[in-house]
Amino acid sequence: MSDNETVFLGGGGEGYATPSVLRLGYANRHGLVAGATGTGKTVTLQILAESFSAAGTPVFLADVKGDLSGLAEPGDPSHPLHEKLIARATKIRFDDYGYDAFPVTFWDLFGEKGHPIRTTITEMGPLLLARLLELNDTQEGVLNIVFRLAQEEGLALLDLKDLQALLVFAGENARDLSLRYGNISKASVGAIQRRLLVLENQGAAGFFGEPALSLSDMISTTPDGRGRINLLAADRLMHSPRLYATFLLWLLSELWEELPEIGDPDKPRFVFFFDEAHLLFDDAPKALVDKVEQVARLIRSKGVGVYFVTQQPDDVPEDVLAQLGNRIQHALRAFTPRDAKALRAAAQTFRPNPRFDTETAIREVGVGEAVVSCLEAKGVPAMVERVLIRPPSSRLGPCADATRTAAIARSPVAGVYEKVLDRDSAFEMLRARAEKRAQETARASEAESETPREYNRGSPWGGERTKSQPRRSSRTDSASDALIKSVARAAGSQFGRSVVRSLLRGLFR
Repeated sequence: MSDNETVFLGGGGEGYATPSVLRLGYANRHGLVAGATGTGKTVTLQILAESFSAAGTPVFLADVKGDLSGLAEPGDPSHPLHEKLIARATKIRFDDYGYDAFPVTFWDLFGEKGHPIRTTITEMGPLLLARLLELNDTQEGVLNIVFRLAQEEGLALLDLKDLQALLVFAGENARDLSLRYGNISKASVGAIQRRLLVLENQGAAGFFGEPALSLSDMISTTPDGRGRINLLAADRLMHSPRLYATFLLWLLSELWEELPEIGDPDKPRFVFFFDEAHLLFDDAPKALVDKVEQVARLIRSKGVGVYFVTQQPDDVPEDVLAQLGNRIQHALRAFTPRDAKALRAAAQTFRPNPRFDTETAIREVGVGEAVVSCLEAKGVPAMVERVLIRPPSSRLGPCADATRTAAIARSPVAGVYEKVLDRDSAFEMLRARAEKRAQETARASEAESETPREYNRGSPWGGERTKSQPRRSSRTDSASDALIKSVARAAGSQFGRSVVRSLLRGLFR
């Protein structure tokens, strides 16, 4: 029942609307899918992804539990729920219901269950990186200084070792740099380095580097005109919730910055689903929430629809929630006073329907049912309706491993992101500078040792001092000068150079 202008969500049955649709022309006005665990949010995501793909709109989803991978396979007539799915389709008059597979591109930050996704430290930026590392204001200030230093010195920040090397450089030259950029505390540098080490131990080091993700590889369609479904394997990623939330926010920011303005298209150019949205806003500073609100407000004109998926609507800040025009609310259970308050607040956000009480309906709808309000003509919210959500055409549950492997192998981006590139960047440049200084110091030391000695009139031997005679240090030579010269002579020898390289590798590792 979907057509070129609408997405069929469901309806049918006594007391339910017939039909309930999401207008594609208003799908870029963003949306919310909410409900308690086990009420059917995952299946709702599945049917939305199917519908947008069939309409020619690429989508992005995070597969938190692994169930959404079933989009790559058609539904199975031998599935235990087959008869119930057919009965649901008949009840809601979904006449053209049938099983089908959809074009899925599998992605994985760790490169295990899909194509790896990478970005550079520079593209991530200091604001998101500070959020990811949970830095305080002082540490975030030092991170901003390091990014500014990299820009002015022409040092590319691509991966973690680049940032670690530049932090070492900033710490060692803190006295000189502080005069220009502000105070650089070695304690703050050390704290940032420790957070980077934790991030590295969590396996996130592979996320930073090249080749960086090109959005055009996500915003694409198949030869038959269907939008590609970009599925991020997030089951392992959810063990690092801050990394998960920061990555999705980075991707959303990239869409906002790179896509041109197109106004209000007949259908969205791209639809972005932000699952487990509460992870984005937990303990988020106001500056970050303001940034999300700004992106949500402005990215609509670039043809991108953003749909937040969470358990309670109040997991999303009010200023962001106000931007979400299309709402699918699954059941909420009021087991505590907080739950009752949240349920009441959720009901009040819908346009009332005189046929039933919204708060009671949210409490009573069963699995696979929801109260729905989408934007009508002229962008006006429709009256809330009780809806039986239509059954999915793709497989319920995870796809087979063989299906995933085959989809990865025949993907349009197969082989594009698998091989890591490691071109010269901040780490290599700083190491080259250090080695060049060591060599220059060594040459200066060798030139000094080859200069003829002055005639030593005070020597009891008379004439020039021989090599066997010890040279007494000048009174003007300080202890630090002597130490520098000693290190320089060590660097001039083959053994010394190997020692210096070992020290450098230890510093920048």
